[in-house]
Amino acid sequence: MLKIVEINNLTAKYPDVKALDDVSFTVNQGDFLGIIGPNGAGKSTLFDCMLNLNTKYDGIIKFFDKDIRKSKDYLREIGYVPQKPIFERNFPVTVNDVVRMGLRNESDENKIDEILQQLWIHELSERRIGELSGGQQQRVFIAKALVTNPKILILDEPVTGIDQQSIDLFYSILRELNSKQKITIIWSSHDLDAVNKLANHVACLNRTLFFHGKSEKFFSDDDLIKQYSEASMQEHMHHH
Repeated sequence: MLKIVEINNLTAKYPDVKALDDVSFTVNQGDFLGIIGPNGAGKSTLFDCMLNLNTKYDGIIKFFDKDIRKSKDYLREIGYVPQKPIFERNFPVTVNDVVRMGLRNESDENKIDEILQQLWIHELSERRIGELSGGQQQRVFIAKALVTNPKILILDEPVTGIDQQSIDLFYSILRELNSKQKITIIWSSHDLDAVNKLANHVACLNRTLFFHGKSEKFFSDDDLIKQYSEASMQEHMHHH
């Protein structure tokens, strides 16, 4: 299997807390990796480091065998969908405009239509982004991430605050992108049930990595599930 992401001894600190502590794992081409962990487990920090948004870390992150501190080329191969894309509700941009922002060169213009159809939002192309439902908006941001033909799609809890019907559609789209288009997906989620159904690998994070491996191994191990639930519960109590 071709290794496309390699993370070695990643440690990231904020002034008062260690967000990630000595995290190491790899992602192979074609993997669908679900990253799970309680709130505050370091999932978003991990993505910030991987996307070069946080450069204050110790350890080594490699994409396509190159250290990301030495080469930024890898960013061209990544589509990223943040948890809650930030935009002004009354901002007069259409769906088409938002997706076009993802293009690297104008010659790919015809790709926009293709992607919008694939994500079932073709008929919304001239609508303003602010008029859409949460689920529709999220598909627009996925379209923006996909329009460059990325090899890897990184999704940070992409279904927060979206209705169940949209979530189901969203998940079936992800499954298709991974199985048919062979896009490697790295996705953080709180929905263990969805991770169990969709992801072939799981990374269980709580500042340190306490499991990384095949999904069926994690979900068939009662002790691991119990450990995960207890960590989530403790984190929840800690926040309240």
